[in-house]
Amino acid sequence: GLNQFFTITLAFFWMGAFASATNDIASDGMYLIALKPDQQSFFVGLRSTFYRVGMITGQGLIVIIAGNLEESLGDPTKAWSWTMIIVAGLMLTLTLINFFATPNVQEVRVKREDQPSFGKVFGTFFTKKNIGISLAFVLLYRLGESQLVKMASPFFLDERTAGGLGLSVTDVGYLYGTLGVISLLAGGIIGGIVISRDGLGKWMMPMAFAINAPNLGYVLLSWQQPDNFLFPAIVVIIEQLGYGFGFAAYMVFLIYLAEGLFKTAHYALATGFMAMGMMFPGMLSGYMQEWLGYPGFFVWVVLATIPSFVMAYVAKYPKEFGKKLES
Repeated sequence: GLNQFFTITLAFFWMGAFASATNDIASDGMYLIALKPDQQSFFVGLRSTFYRVGMITGQGLIVIIAGNLEESLGDPTKAWSWTMIIVAGLMLTLTLINFFATPNVQEVRVKREDQPSFGKVFGTFFTKKNIGISLAFVLLYRLGESQLVKMASPFFLDERTAGGLGLSVTDVGYLYGTLGVISLLAGGIIGGIVISRDGLGKWMMPMAFAINAPNLGYVLLSWQQPDNFLFPAIVVIIEQLGYGFGFAAYMVFLIYLAEGLFKTAHYALATGFMAMGMMFPGMLSGYMQEWLGYPGFFVWVVLATIPSFVMAYVAKYPKEFGKKLES
């Protein structure tokens, strides 16, 4: 019975992941079709923030609900069953809201006989102008950040004897869940506003600097191992503010990369490369930290930001892209 349960659970997880991925593509498509390029860049910070709120809800809020139910019911199985029912109710409510609230947009429809094959959609992405440089930018822009993000929480939580700061889980939750989210939201909104005002060209290098320079704060923290909460809090606020601000350039570049006839499918491909650029360096980060220790690891993270500056400098795109057209 247990083997069957495990197989059925995996099948439902697979269906959930597939539904989530296709919904993600449809949502991105709606964003690209319903908004003009200057609106896309203006709202890019809000969009990434709501994505993060969704992540925090899924990974934090729902787990807290399950924990409280477990305490009150005294039965983990019942607690998680009720949690899943609550999540299903939430998803149904959001689906109904979206069904009635989503605006109707004019979309160019292709006759069935003219519809392109998967091969053509896939192939045309790789024949875009300067695609090699563009994909290198997508993969390398967050090379330092993708490693830092995996090891920041373990660094704050690890014992001081192991090179960490010895903070409590509650402290780290407050650092990232409250201070971090507020800073990320502020950085993202400001980033979107300035690109829609001046275009991507003016802000690409300052944003590359904003996303990478705050990593130096972690080098200082690992060297000094302060025993107060203020120094780590300042470092996290600056880092998340810089990340939100710097990520705006990255998201607007992805929108530029998707431009053309198959923009929804091409945006989905671009975000696939974005995920790859986070995943592989993230997988290496644990080994690098074990090998170098925290001080050495954070120095390595700072060195890993060099390709980000190089790619931000050599990436090809219209300098005015994302700028609000004067009416």
